[in-house]
Amino acid sequence: MISVVIPTFNSEAGLPATLTALVPAAVAGLVREVIISDGGSQDATAAITDQTGARLIVGERGRGEQLRTGAAAARFPWLLFLHADTILTDGWEREASEFMAAVDADERTLGAAAFRFALDDHGVRPRLLERLVALRCAVFALPYGDQGLLIPKRLYDRAGGYKPLSLMEDVDLIRRLGRRRVSLLRARAITSAERFRRDGYARRVLRNQLCLTLYLLGVPMGTISRIYG
Repeated sequence: MISVVIPTFNSEAGLPATLTALVPAAVAGLVREVIISDGGSQDATAAITDQTGARLIVGERGRGEQLRTGAAAARFPWLLFLHADTILTDGWEREASEFMAAVDADERTLGAAAFRFALDDHGVRPRLLERLVALRCAVFALPYGDQGLLIPKRLYDRAGGYKPLSLMEDVDLIRRLGRRRVSLLRARAITSAERFRRDGYARRVLRNQLCLTLYLLGVPMGTISRIYG
């Protein structure tokens, strides 16, 4: 049984589709609660949450802090962390169920899983970026937060959970889990390409890689946040 945690901030545009993709799993009894961990939205995020029966928690803004707060409130043994502009494709719940059952039965190593990265855009550039992300995941076992993260709560707690970071909270947790504990499922997590369209694909990718490099070198998070934009 899964508690879904979604960090939000003025997320009215993408949140309805993200929640709709969870409905089949909720009907099947796999998803038992959805926690919207909000950072003080001024749009219709709270109203959407109320209309869909999700649980709203309002706290300090910052994705790491919001994920941490949502996880602390979760009541079920598995956690699924999703971004508010990410849509899981049809059938994701079957593959997730199989993964969870194998972990719970000790048929595979206690570990977490992410989904395949995809963008809601057309053309060569998004497809090329998807392949580059797939290569990164294959070589480094380093999925980002926009690929979702399905993890047993006991492993999440053992690893120390998300840290209250404004950026790189996903990389930080994955590194603590270790590559042998991270699997990639076949189902896709389709995320918004708005930031890539707005900034330009090449510029956004280079900026993201620069931020990751600076983080790994120990540069202060405030400096990285200013570069990230």
